[in-house]
Amino acid sequence: MVSFPTGVKEPEYGKILLSDVVVTRKRNLFWGRKWRTLDVKMAVGILSIHILALFAPFTFTWDAFWTAFFMYVLCGIFGVTLSYHRNLAHHSFKLPKWLEYIFAYFGVLSFQRDPIFWVSIHRYHHQYVESEKDPHSPTFGFWFSHMGWLFDSGYIIEKYQERKNVEDLKSQAYYKFIQRTYVLHISTYAALVYAFGGFTYLVWLVGVVPAWGYHVTFLVNSACHIWGNQTWDTGDLSKNNWWVALVTFGEGWHNNHHAFEYSARHGLEWWQIDFCWYMIRFLEALGLATNVKLPSEAHKLKKSFTSVKKFK
Repeated sequence: MVSFPTGVKEPEYGKILLSDVVVTRKRNLFWGRKWRTLDVKMAVGILSIHILALFAPFTFTWDAFWTAFFMYVLCGIFGVTLSYHRNLAHHSFKLPKWLEYIFAYFGVLSFQRDPIFWVSIHRYHHQYVESEKDPHSPTFGFWFSHMGWLFDSGYIIEKYQERKNVEDLKSQAYYKFIQRTYVLHISTYAALVYAFGGFTYLVWLVGVVPAWGYHVTFLVNSACHIWGNQTWDTGDLSKNNWWVALVTFGEGWHNNHHAFEYSARHGLEWWQIDFCWYMIRFLEALGLATNVKLPSEAHKLKKSFTSVKKFK
């Protein structure tokens, strides 16, 4: 039976389609709220990328397609998944600084903001998952968890006044520099793409790749807290979702991740495809990835539903 917050009238809320996730809170996403300058800039930037991507069918060439695919893999595996998420946000393994910085720069080219912003938001998500302070919980609705929160800086300011959860990155001049000059980096990248490949390559590398990257990444925030199954008792809505895992290089094994945040490996079973983990293993074999963290059998037992039921 679905329960609702005290004082809330049931008709105001409902379940998200094909799920048991109930929308228990509401926030004005478009109208009836203050749009800050940052919100407008964010909306214009992301909308421009999507509009650019719409030209893809009219500018298709195999060269542009395969170059775009290469950049999707480069920025997706090494930039967002391996660097931003598993290395910087969770310290799941260590890399030599020169390689850490290179991989982080691939994350910059994904158009998903600078490392300090990305890591801060993600750490808050784990700290306050599914609570009032979660940056993108589906309890505010699918759209809010998927992309709506990006255009609502007021929500972030309300929840996190000081943003002091990324001091490890702020203490490094490289990340502070990227934060201050982020727009310059992506603008220069776009200009170089146009200079060398014309409008066709601009469409595919600055339109299609970032737009695709946005949505597959954001599916981890939205779909992986709505649809799928739970293997571990995490006390939240996180789900393992195989189809999200396929397009995010292993990030879709999200219940696994919430159970063992520090783990460099998200696909814990042999059949759970995790391309990012395979790359980490490769780097480890080369001696480039060290202190690679994995969950112990004791920790797995502690997080299992069987263990929880046994000690209740």
